[in-house]
Amino acid sequence: MTQRLVFVVTEDWAFWRHRRPMARAALAAGFEVHLITKPGERVAAIERDGVRVHGVDMKRGSLSPLDILAPVRKIRSILQAIKPDIIHNVALKPVVMGTAAAVGMGVPVVNSINGLGSSFMASTARERAVRMALSGALRALHLHGKTRIIVQNSDDQAMIKGLGIGADKIVLIAGSGVDCDVLVPMAAPAPGVVRVAFVGRMLKDKGLRSLIRALGLLRVRGSSVELLLAGEPDLENPSSIALDEFAAWGREPGVTCLGHVEDIADVWRRAHIAVLTSRGGEGLPKCLLEAASCGRPMIASDIGGSRDICVDGETGLLVPVGDDEALAAAIERLAADAGLRARMGAAARTLVEARFSSQLIGAQTVAVYRSLLAA
Repeated sequence: MTQRLVFVVTEDWAFWRHRRPMARAALAAGFEVHLITKPGERVAAIERDGVRVHGVDMKRGSLSPLDILAPVRKIRSILQAIKPDIIHNVALKPVVMGTAAAVGMGVPVVNSINGLGSSFMASTARERAVRMALSGALRALHLHGKTRIIVQNSDDQAMIKGLGIGADKIVLIAGSGVDCDVLVPMAAPAPGVVRVAFVGRMLKDKGLRSLIRALGLLRVRGSSVELLLAGEPDLENPSSIALDEFAAWGREPGVTCLGHVEDIADVWRRAHIAVLTSRGGEGLPKCLLEAASCGRPMIASDIGGSRDICVDGETGLLVPVGDDEALAAAIERLAADAGLRARMGAAARTLVEARFSSQLIGAQTVAVYRSLLAA
């Protein structure tokens, strides 16, 4: 009999961008795959893959009990109708809601933590309270034997283990994968001004203000390096850059705001260097994996996840978190040396093929399903 797998993901675009390789691997392995999510523009494409979509409105930015309990009830109702053999919740809020919804159903649960995010970068009293609540919830939800937590880097693995969750329940799978047959090595842009690109949501946690300041330092020194920003503010996220601040960046010399880019390869056809100056909370950044797959060198903060793909001196350069001067120096170094960029870009592509392809990540995820079902 066909086994049913249910993903719980906050929004359909997040599933499409980050979970599609796992779903396709599960479909190829013979699973019937369902998705519980907030439906949007990606539903039709997801269903063309063979995934059955069920709509639930899950508000990412809200911690109100009402905004959590109502989706939990709806998720449970859908699960009872589907009668799944295994459930895969993705990201912190769906992990809590999806696991709670499955209590008492006797169904194995896989929970993916794609970076612990701002909730675990506690600085204010409110953030510390949220961290404590999430930590307690994660411990409580992983008491029985039919659960696994998938993390994307060793730093998160250690942190989850430190919460008191058994090491036997934690599985390290490095990222969500990248399709190396779609994002292929490409020639560097035509000679001229060197362009650095950031791809992602415009969030304070991504260190974008430091990046803008570093570009300002380079302009003072007479550098002509340009910056491409591909993405938009995410107003449901408490770390979002305000719309007026983002608009002001686009008016600065050398900065181009591209907005949402559907075909990410277009960015890497234009840009020489990928940059991610995140302050922490990353899993294994998809934006760096995609740049590496296209043969682009990287500059990244020296944090967990980022350093797994941006290997200092080999595939890119690492800089201390929030160090504007070090960031400006790293950009200046790579911008001045086309040969170094080419060598690092080639090494980045080789690393992606060896460790981070979507086929490899999909197979590793299906192996987790199989092991839980066999147990």
